[in-house]
Amino acid sequence: MKEHLAALVRASLNALHQDFTFPEDIADKIRIDHTKDKAHGDFATNAAMLLAKPLGQKPRDIAELIIKNLPQDERISKIEIAGPGFINFFVNANYSAAQLTEMLADDRLNIAKVKQPQNIVVDYSAPNVAKEMAVHHIRSTVIGDAMVRVLEFLGHNVIRANHIGDWGTQFGMLIAYLEKCENESGSGMELSDFEAFYREAKRFYDEDEAFAQKARSYVVKLQGGDEYCQKMWQKLVTMTMEQNQAIYDRLDVTLSQKDVMGESLYNPMLPEVVDDLIKKGIAVEDQGAIVVFLDDMKNKDGEKFGYIVRKSDGGYLYNTTDIACVKYRVDHFHAQRMVYFTDSRQHAHLEAAWKIARMAGYVPEGVSIEHAPFGMMLGKDGKPFKTRTGGTVKLKDLLDEAEKRVSDMLDARGGEYTPEERKQVVHDVAIGAVKYADLSKNRLTDYIFDWEQMLSFEGNTAPYLQYAYSRIQSIFRKSKLQPGLILINAEQEEDLANKLLAFSEAVNAVAQKGMPHLLCTYLYELSGIFMRFYEACPVLKEGVDEDTCRSRLALCALTAKVLKQGLGLLGINVMEKM
Repeated sequence: MKEHLAALVRASLNALHQDFTFPEDIADKIRIDHTKDKAHGDFATNAAMLLAKPLGQKPRDIAELIIKNLPQDERISKIEIAGPGFINFFVNANYSAAQLTEMLADDRLNIAKVKQPQNIVVDYSAPNVAKEMAVHHIRSTVIGDAMVRVLEFLGHNVIRANHIGDWGTQFGMLIAYLEKCENESGSGMELSDFEAFYREAKRFYDEDEAFAQKARSYVVKLQGGDEYCQKMWQKLVTMTMEQNQAIYDRLDVTLSQKDVMGESLYNPMLPEVVDDLIKKGIAVEDQGAIVVFLDDMKNKDGEKFGYIVRKSDGGYLYNTTDIACVKYRVDHFHAQRMVYFTDSRQHAHLEAAWKIARMAGYVPEGVSIEHAPFGMMLGKDGKPFKTRTGGTVKLKDLLDEAEKRVSDMLDARGGEYTPEERKQVVHDVAIGAVKYADLSKNRLTDYIFDWEQMLSFEGNTAPYLQYAYSRIQSIFRKSKLQPGLILINAEQEEDLANKLLAFSEAVNAVAQKGMPHLLCTYLYELSGIFMRFYEACPVLKEGVDEDTCRSRLALCALTAKVLKQGLGLLGINVMEKM
């Protein structure tokens, strides 16, 4: 509806253009917003306020001209001018009812697929090889996965990119230690504790010079394509990603092995990229290293800061890899948009790499590259979330704890479940709660991880929304009637109708901004509005006529459908019974 009203306002301005001269960018600045007070209609625009100064007229006078030139539209029942010149629109209730009926009948809830699908690369999760996934990986993983679900739902061609850390000097040490372990055991091995493996490898590297020499030689051999080192390296990658895949599956995340695109993928491209940057005059030699000096990168003394793409010893850095990565994604996937869900601390580094890639012509005009940074998960003490002893919390352990707590809650609450049902409920509530606790927060901010709040059946939590869905399903188990034609008469019905019709806006906002919390907020508000509707508008109560009952059942069914779809786009399951 917002888009439709914006089109009507633009049509009015086009008609007025014959008599007035408008700023060229005025159409981009016009906003259509939901009103906070129902007395002021359903939507309002600031168009007249924006034109007051350029046209030298009072906003109310301009508002009258805009209204006079608006095309007639059956969707609008009334238009008013409020305050200094806001234009308020009242939506026709019959039109809303018809839209809701169509929405209920449509598998996609009347959310159209985009007319021009894009190839969109979403970079997320990105754990390191030979290390276990820790709690800090959850933000990138679940936020990125919600984004890809929304983009695919809207019809885009989405390429999931799990940019794992699988290359670097540390792999000589790890290969040497894997070799030592296999020789001592007399056979191949399966790693179950990567932290201990990495720690022991580092200890041998620091304390045993012969081991360190072998490790350094294995780095050179690995980077040179040595078959043995490549084989041992691949073992480490495979064992790590098998463990990570178990976490992804447990989180109901859509990443799979085919989405792995590690740093090693771009290694063969690095010499060519650096040579090309030199040839184009973008990179120069400085004290033996190859460096790009960017005008907007300066040190504390105001001098240009050098962005090294090849060290003086001939080695390459993450800088070079990220430039090659952008080039690969454009060349190989024909990416039209790239979204990186990474730690906020990587922003300056990524921006520099992307600027160089654009300077080199690797990124065509019109291709968008976006950093979608996120804050940290904090403990109740306001510090990074750690174990009681100050260690890193493993993601697996966090999920174990969540399921244990939910299992204990079910024991306390009672309820009749088969063993299979109980296992599924524990999983859905626990995993949903962990993911939603993260997704519901603005990703730009840090947030406090709180078990009690996260697992509460009150407030903006996954259990609250899951329960709201199952509660609606229980209505249909009691009802002998089926949903019918939607009628909007009561104020609470109108409020629910308007919120349901705003679902498309929430979904599209996530796709545009990479902010899943906008959808979470929408679903939470929808649940609250539904509860007020259900209390004020009896559905199954005696004395309610059949048409009204069937209409309200339809509103219940549509609310449940939106909750299920919305939570599904966030990667969270619902339960028919809870």
